[in-house]
Amino acid sequence: MSKDYYKTLGVEKKASKDDIKKAFRKLAHKYHPDKSDGNEEKFKEVNEAYQVLSDDKKRAEYDSYGRVFGDTGGGGGFGGFDFSGFDFNQNGFQDFDLGGMFGEMFGGGQSRPRRGRDISIDIEVSFAEAVFGIERNVIVNKVGACDSCSGSGAKQGTGTKECTACAGKGRLREARRTILGTVTTERICDTCHGSAVIPEDPCKNCDGIGIIKKNEDIDIHVPPGIHDGEMIRLTGYGEAIPGGQSGDLYVKVHIQPHPLWRREGDNLLIELPIKLSDILLGAKYTITSLEGQTIDLKIPAGVSHGELLRLKGKGVPSVASARRGDLLVRVITSTPQNISSKVKKIAEDLRKEGI
Repeated sequence: MSKDYYKTLGVEKKASKDDIKKAFRKLAHKYHPDKSDGNEEKFKEVNEAYQVLSDDKKRAEYDSYGRVFGDTGGGGGFGGFDFSGFDFNQNGFQDFDLGGMFGEMFGGGQSRPRRGRDISIDIEVSFAEAVFGIERNVIVNKVGACDSCSGSGAKQGTGTKECTACAGKGRLREARRTILGTVTTERICDTCHGSAVIPEDPCKNCDGIGIIKKNEDIDIHVPPGIHDGEMIRLTGYGEAIPGGQSGDLYVKVHIQPHPLWRREGDNLLIELPIKLSDILLGAKYTITSLEGQTIDLKIPAGVSHGELLRLKGKGVPSVASARRGDLLVRVITSTPQNISSKVKKIAEDLRKEGI
């Protein structure tokens, strides 16, 4: 029986990456074996589900076939070690450093890249901007690379030297007591942040750290056809961290409603009130498209109230292909409130004719 990763994380199948990440963090914190009430099996299940659903390729494969044909990366556990015989709440284990041991077992070694914090912002665009796309510039206050030293931490014109704290290795080794005995672990050097070097003459603007809180101009490309509430991910535009990669910036797009136009998939819909006589005899109407173009629309005689007239290729640009959706015009009968005696006579004659 295939695993239901969406059920494991407690999210809907249409959940965004942000929703999946939030659900994973909440459950990982709840079940982490480092806690006295943690659950090793649950933690591994949650981790496996996240590894699949957070990866676009794996998620598409899972949605199509109910499984992933390859490593889901869901191990992240204890390498088959059985902890069932130990009671982590007993005082007999209070002197052991469980946190350090679990950190190593869950990937706290050298292979895990250090990464800055992801950040998110909201922007609002008009209905037309969402349909046809737009370039938007925003100012974000965040931790970024120092402009004075370009993130090196060294004063302009000076270089770097070997870090004395870690002897140029970038990492520090520590021996810790655990329930398995003495375990030697490694951690990133706090002085050089893993770079193995430090500035000869520290930059005064950032105190030699290489990062600083600042306002940063960021250009955002809002693609044509984006939907309300969709997220745009800008890799590396999150917060910077010394000796590591910058996080990502997530932009949530909010679309202002339009007084006349509505969107149905890749089609644009507008309602057109027409006169009763035009319904009976047919007519020509002029409408203005969302782009501001003038379009001559032929109303066929005998059109029904609520009927849709279609203008091909005048709708929303498709993200998946070069084609555009259609423009749909819904015909609405405009009934006069006050009619003359002459019009009443004509209406009576039409009734006699069975119209």
